[in-house]
Amino acid sequence: MDIASFDDLLQAARLQDQPQRLLFVFADSSVPDDATPAQKERHARGEGGELTPILCVDKTPDQVSSFSALVDESTRTGKGWHVVFVAAMADQSAFLPDNKDVDQAFQRMTQMIKYGTIGSLLAFDRNGEPLQFGAA
Repeated sequence: MDIASFDDLLQAARLQDQPQRLLFVFADSSVPDDATPAQKERHARGEGGELTPILCVDKTPDQVSSFSALVDESTRTGKGWHVVFVAAMADQSAFLPDNKDVDQAFQRMTQMIKYGTIGSLLAFDRNGEPLQFGAA
């Protein structure tokens, strides 16, 4: 199934044979203090910049009714973000009381974001539009 929207993601997760856990890493975008005027201008247009993970949340597909509900919930944290990265994994919480797999997955995801190796992650902007990242 091609995932072209957040709703496609939710539908795909709900259709899996095994229960799924969705992993969300919210990231802020900024430019360094020593950025050139051209880099600052590109960033102001929504291009370029550095992504910094600021918030990690895991949910079952049934705990996410829509993208707007996810945005509303994230807004209540008081943390601003520009991009949310999403991955899915089989939900082992029914079998393991303390699921360390989720924590390890979040560590991998945040490292991937910090190093720019995000090709295997889905990404959405604050409007729920899918994002594709190109070379700088």
